[in-house]
Amino acid sequence: MRLIIYTGKGGVGKTSASAATAYRLSKLGYRTLLMSTDSAHSLGDSLGTDLGVDICHVSDNFDALEIDIIHEMKTKWSDIQSYVTDFMVSQGMGNITAEEMAIFPGMEMISALFYVNQFYESGEYDVIVMDTAPTGETLRLLSLPEAANWYVMRFYGTFKKMIALARATFGKLSSVPLPSADVMDSIDELKDTLQNVSKILDDPKCTTVRLVLNPEQMVIKETMRAYTYLSLYNRNVEMLLVNKVMTDEMLSTDHFKDKREEQAHHLKEIHDAFDPMEIKLCHLRYTELRGLAMLEYMAEEIYGQEDPSKVYSSESPMSFRTDDGMDLLVMKMPFIEASQVELFRVDATTMMVHVGSQKRNIHLPDSLISAKVLGADFIDNELVIKFKRE
Repeated sequence: MRLIIYTGKGGVGKTSASAATAYRLSKLGYRTLLMSTDSAHSLGDSLGTDLGVDICHVSDNFDALEIDIIHEMKTKWSDIQSYVTDFMVSQGMGNITAEEMAIFPGMEMISALFYVNQFYESGEYDVIVMDTAPTGETLRLLSLPEAANWYVMRFYGTFKKMIALARATFGKLSSVPLPSADVMDSIDELKDTLQNVSKILDDPKCTTVRLVLNPEQMVIKETMRAYTYLSLYNRNVEMLLVNKVMTDEMLSTDHFKDKREEQAHHLKEIHDAFDPMEIKLCHLRYTELRGLAMLEYMAEEIYGQEDPSKVYSSESPMSFRTDDGMDLLVMKMPFIEASQVELFRVDATTMMVHVGSQKRNIHLPDSLISAKVLGADFIDNELVIKFKRE
């Protein structure tokens, strides 16, 4: 299965680009699912149809789904929601407020990852195209499985033992409800699924990220930061889509002539920053086309005769290597100075890398558990951390 994730700053055209890609894939014969994790729910507008809470059949080989967290909580997380609600009520909170509080931030993302795992195992779809919320939410989505797995490895076993002990001792006398066996089973399922999804997201030939931006200064800067953070989380960014590019015909009119030099400057800035990454342009055109016809038109503009499922680069942003008897952890780190990176050895098995507003706990292979960290260097936009085994 192929997973293509579109992200970028709000308003750049992620939803249209995702929908156009998915529609082109379906026309090529791929069983395609277009899935949105954006709570703004604009996917139906782009498709020209109303989407319900379940998977909607749009056309041949083309299904679409907008994650509705209220529906997901009722159908997939009812045990956990009921427990959290009961716990809140036991602490004096009203029923309605407790039900609202039981929907944790980020549950849309977890639901989306569950669908990815489900369809990866079933083989029901050849390609999933994911339309995500603006960049910050997407970073949480893509970092969630690894972060969850890190905590699970350290604390989950102890947590289960404590719950079992509490249930057998003071649980029957306490007014505070303890998680039931069904709740613990749901948490186990959540844990196992996130571990599986982490492997899917880490595969650079299966999962790729495509950044959408406009030729505007603020958008370019945010896209550069997104590329840095996605590399930190070991996500393969393999394509850049510059959307809403004004045509030469538009720029030749008096109304837009002042934009000519500005756009040319921004396009050059994009190429200078991101080359040799695959960069595609989608021009801003006035057309009366709507719905699927508009998506087909946009797909032709972006891809021409290419297959959108193509992996333009399959290189993983992070790798462990050995060079002259020294072990290296090499991480792609574009647009960052050495002074902006902090490294911490959390414990024998974990290295923390802190960049800007993001940090990542990297689980080291067994062979490096007893190794000493000798230092780190920046070489050609790569952070190289050196280890020496005793």
